[in-house]
Amino acid sequence: MTEPRSLGAAELLRSVGLLADGPVRWGNPVRVGGPGVYLVELAAAQKTAPVDHMLVAHWIERVPTLTLDGARPTQRELAVRMGEFWLPDETVLYIGMTNLSIGGRVGALLKTELGDRRPHSGGHWLKTLTVLPELRVWWASTAAPEEYEDALLAAFAQGVSPAARAALRDSSVVLPWANLQSATDERKQHGIKGALLVDEADGPVSKAERLAAAAAARSGATASGKRSAADPTRRTGVLRSSSARPRSTTPRAATGSRAAAAAIKAAGRPAGPAVQLSAEGLIALRAELDELINVQRPAIVARIAAARELGDLKENSDYHEARREQSFAEGRIRQLEDQLRNAVVVEGTGGSVVAIGSTVVVERMDPAGALETTSFKIVGAAEANPRADKISNVSPIGAALVGRKPGDAVEVVIPSGRIGFRILEVH
Repeated sequence: MTEPRSLGAAELLRSVGLLADGPVRWGNPVRVGGPGVYLVELAAAQKTAPVDHMLVAHWIERVPTLTLDGARPTQRELAVRMGEFWLPDETVLYIGMTNLSIGGRVGALLKTELGDRRPHSGGHWLKTLTVLPELRVWWASTAAPEEYEDALLAAFAQGVSPAARAALRDSSVVLPWANLQSATDERKQHGIKGALLVDEADGPVSKAERLAAAAAARSGATASGKRSAADPTRRTGVLRSSSARPRSTTPRAATGSRAAAAAIKAAGRPAGPAVQLSAEGLIALRAELDELINVQRPAIVARIAAARELGDLKENSDYHEARREQSFAEGRIRQLEDQLRNAVVVEGTGGSVVAIGSTVVVERMDPAGALETTSFKIVGAAEANPRADKISNVSPIGAALVGRKPGDAVEVVIPSGRIGFRILEVH
C-alpha cells in the first residue's frame, strides 16, 4: 500500500491531470480569464498555524455576531481553535474554483476584508495569517472547474498522513486549512458561527447597530458561557405550546431587544419563522434528518468517490448523478435543520376543538348525492402529506377546520369550486 505523501500546489494540479500555471505572490494579479481552479500555497510547511492574534481580535471586534461554540470568544480562544485544524506537513492552504474568470475570482478574494461577505469570502481564514505576503497562488484553466475542485480536494486529503489526520480536531473532514467545506458540502466542525457581516444586498450595518449588537452578544455570551460550563453538550430545545395558536411565531433566539435584532441583521441571516409541528411530526423530522446524515450522506459520498476513480470527470455520468443526489440530500438536510431549529410543538386541545395534531372525522356529500365520511389529521405545513390524509393547518381545508367543533358545518373554497363538510368527531 502506497504511503500518503504531501503534495505541493503544482504537484497536486498535475496529479489530477491539469497543467499547473503560476505562481504569483499573494497580492499580485492573476492575469488569466475563463473558468478554472486555483490554489493558495505556503512557501514552506510550518509546524504551527501562523495566526496573527491582533488580526483575530480585529475580526471579533468587527463582527459582533461571531461566536465559538455558542459564546463570544477571546482572540486567543479563536486563534487556538483555528490552529487545531492546521496540517503541519502541508503547504496548500486553500483550493477554490470559478465558472467565470480565475483572475477575477482571485482578485475578489484578495480585496475582501476579513469579516466581509463580498466580493468573495471564500478562504477568509487566510486573512488571519502573519505570513500573508509570503503566500503564492497557482491555477489551472479547465472547462470543468467543479469536478476538478472536487478531485483536488480528494487528492489533498489522500496525501495527509494518518498521524496528521488523527491530530485534527475534526478528523472526519480533511481539507486544506482555509477550506471550511468540501465540494460535496461536507463541513468542518469548527464551532465558529456568524463570522461574516451582512451581505451588501441587505444594506450596510450602521455603527450604532454594530455597537448595539456587540452589547447584546456580550450579554448573551455571558449566559451562554455559564450554560456551556454546566453542560458542554447542550442542544437547542424545542418550544412547546399547548394552544393551537402559539404565543409567538418567532423562535426565542430571535426575540428580544433591538440589539439582538441588529445582531441578526449583522449576521446576514433573517430570523426564521416558527415551524408548527405535532409531537409525531417532530419525531418524524428528527428521524428523517438522522437517516440523511448518518446513512444516506456517507453512502452518497462513497458513490462519489467510487465514480471519481473512473476518471474523465467531465463526461462521467455516474459521478454527476451522485453529485446531483448529494446536492438534493444536502439541501434537504439544511431544510430539516432550519425547521427543527425553529420548531414549535403544538399540542391538541383534548378533542373538543380542531387544532394541529387533531384527527377530524367529517361528513360530506359526494358528486352522486350520497353522504361519505372522511377523516383528516391536521398537521403543520412541514409535515403535510395529502396522500396520507395529513393536511396542513394553512391549506384551504385545514384553515377552515382549525378552531371548529363537532357539529359545525364548514364550507371550503378550493380551485375546483366549493365543498361543504360537517364535523362529526375530533380526536
